[in-house]
Amino acid sequence: MIFTETPLAGAFVIGLEKHGDDRGFFARAFCEREFEQHGLVTSFAQVNNSLSGQKGTLRGMHYQLAPKARNKGGPMHPRRVT
Repeated sequence: MIFTETPLAGAFVIGLEKHGDDRGFFARAFCEREFEQHGLVTSFAQVNNSLSGQKGTLRGMHYQLAPKARNKGGPMHPRRVT
């Protein structure tokens, strides 16, 4: 994993360190030890990943009503892992 410091104290851009060959690549998306070494939270309630099949699809937080409402972290604001 590649941790790049940002101007925002305690925030990092975390990139994949790809190890590959002609078949493809492998990369860790999370490592508790490495997150701890950078003073970051290592306990996550949920992590999601999505794929949009159509080029140009825009994704973001959205509002839902009960009974299918889910906590999206409040108003739409950039988030950081601390």
